Amino acid sequence: MFGMFKRNPVKQLRKQYDSKLEQAMHAQRKGDIKGYAELTSESENIWQQIVLAERQKSA
Repeated sequence: MFGMFKRNPVKQLRKQYDSKLEQAMHAQRKGDIKGYAELTSESENIWQQIVLAERQKSA
């Protein structure tokens, strides 16, 4: 009954992922390739967390 009040960690991770990708896009447009690479790497790490969270949720 109270399960509907639990926060969805995947939803929050996806929001962080989208934010990092947008930041990376802006860095790339400004010519900050190093910043772009770092932000892209961080977004890939967040994506791995999303994949793991979805696997645990379905198991």
